[in-house]
Amino acid sequence: MIRSGNPALKESTFLDLGSGTVVSRDAGAMTLNGTVNKTGILLLLSVLTAAFAWTQSVVTGPDGTAMVAPGVTIYALGGAIGGFILAMVTVFKKTWSPVTAPLYALVEGFFLGAISAVFELKYPGIVFQAVVMTFGTLGALLAAYRSGLIRATENFKLGVVAATGGIALVYLVSMGLRLFGKDIPLIHESGLVGIGFSLFVVVIAALNLVLDFDFIESGVEAGAPKYMEWYGAFGLMVTLVWLYIEFRRLLAKLQSRD
Repeated sequence: MIRSGNPALKESTFLDLGSGTVVSRDAGAMTLNGTVNKTGILLLLSVLTAAFAWTQSVVTGPDGTAMVAPGVTIYALGGAIGGFILAMVTVFKKTWSPVTAPLYALVEGFFLGAISAVFELKYPGIVFQAVVMTFGTLGALLAAYRSGLIRATENFKLGVVAATGGIALVYLVSMGLRLFGKDIPLIHESGLVGIGFSLFVVVIAALNLVLDFDFIESGVEAGAPKYMEWYGAFGLMVTLVWLYIEFRRLLAKLQSRD
């Protein structure tokens, strides 16, 4: 998704002509607490639909064992496509984020619940591990960012954005090759190269959290309009979803080696 430490805030931002500093805003401005609260709302919405999709994605087979339900594809593909469309709308229409961000969370929950149920059947315990690692990483990086150990400098942003774009390109090429029954060798396998690639992607996904923190902090300091709380929460949600998926993929590769 688009990341920036300098969001356009002209709708509610004005400068003091004498000092050139941003004048303090009223209650209609973006706040840190408001963004945190809205992030919590988005996470709760995604958990609700994920739990529903999970229950619909697993059924009991004739022998009494759990198995994947035939309709799991509907939740997985529907959630993935719907989430992508809503994410694009939110990126290009930030003013719509109070509506599109919650809708994105709901739809993305269906996708996460379905694929998580499938992976849990194959690798028991993997979902809990991925969730713990995701939020553990969030907490650790937030603490590092607030303490100043990690700073979102321009070079840092450039490196993370470039690496993220490279990963996106690799995934797009991989998706295109799969349409013809082929795939990029090694990186999706459970060998050392595949595990190393997943570790690299996890690190880059985690570092995107720092860009999210910087985006939110910059918006609050500059007095961004109130709807940017939803947009900031949406950006953080997108990164957390990506990080969770990559942790789950890494754990699956590791467990498949046992």
